[in-house]
Amino acid sequence: MITCFVLSKIGAGEIIYDLRKKIHEIQAELNQLGNPASEIPEMIESTNLLRQNEFLTKSNDKKTELLSTYEQYSEALEELLSSVFDIQNDLKEILKEQSSMLSKSTKPKKSTKTKSKTKK
Repeated sequence: MITCFVLSKIGAGEIIYDLRKKIHEIQAELNQLGNPASEIPEMIESTNLLRQNEFLTKSNDKKTELLSTYEQYSEALEELLSSVFDIQNDLKEILKEQSSMLSKSTKPKKSTKTKSKTKK
């Protein structure tokens, strides 16, 4: 219950899912660009250079977007991991408290006085 509350509070699950989806989309777009266009001998050299430059520009933009998304993704994972460690520490403290409470309640009580039974 604590985990669900914390994760929903920071929105980590949703953020990570959205970023992962975006990473896959960008990778697909980058793959769709394919390889740089091969030179066409009939075209003049400047046209071939323009085509190659256009491809490199698109490819560079997608790679920059991909790196940015990976950065956001890793930050979200770090935040999630930090929350998990906080929860783990909280649970350890709760277990320590419960353990000490149990050990206090299960210790036999020693009585200093013993009552003697009298017969009539």
